[in-house]
Order: sequence, then C-alpha cells, then structure tokens
Amino acid sequence: MTAPDLHAAVAATYDIWMRTVDLTGPALAEHRLTAATFQALWVIDPAEPPPSMKVMAERLYCNASNLTFMTNQLVDRGLVERTVDPADRRSRVLVLTAKGRRVRDEVLQTTLGKTPLAALSNSELRQLTTLLNRALHPG
Repeated sequence: MTAPDLHAAVAATYDIWMRTVDLTGPALAEHRLTAATFQALWVIDPAEPPPSMKVMAERLYCNASNLTFMTNQLVDRGLVERTVDPADRRSRVLVLTAKGRRVRDEVLQTTLGKTPLAALSNSELRQLTTLLNRALHPG
C-alpha cells in the first residue's frame, strides 16, 4: 500500500468515527454521556461476565486513572456498579445496572442507526469487517 492510500484509509476511518460520534451527540447528551463514557458502557457486554477494571482499561486503550474517572461518572449516573470479582476478591469488576443496560441498548441502537456505515449493504459490511479484522490481526 502506498503512503497516500494508507493516509486515505486512516482518514476515512477517523472521519466515520467522528461523524458517528457527532450524529449520536443528542442521544449521548440526553443521558449525560460523553463519547468516552459511552465507549466504556459499550465494552461492558451484558452477555459476558463483568469485566475487571484491568480488562476495561485494555479494551478502552486507556490508563487506570482515566478509567477511574469514567467509571466514577457511570457509577454516579447509576449505570454501573463496582463489585468484588468473585474469582479474585482483590479485584473489582464493573456490572451494568438495569438502568445501565437500558441506556446502553438505547444509545447503541441510536449509534447503529445513525452511523454512516449504516448506508452499506450487509455484504459490504461483512467485507469491511473482514478487512478491518485482518488489519487488527495480521498474519
């Protein structure tokens, strides 16, 4: 890939993300969420065991102090609870509250409906996902 092609791909990826955040702004504001706090809600999958703070920091590519700041906001809004990890009592996990599940689902649906990626066909989305996953996991 040439440098201009790589630049164009990175710029398009960035633009899609920024447009998605902009278009979902009203839904985020309604729940007093920022893009960062919504990302934190997003990576807590209610179908999986509650993630530890360490796992959350890895998923969000952030340090412990940033994660603590975001977590405090989510706790204050009644969206998550910090609880003791039953597998390691020295560790804390984040658990979605009922309100947190509702808000997560609502804003996630708004995001998926508003993102420019929603204009792509199912076939195009599968192709894009394959390419993005290949970039994330080369080899």
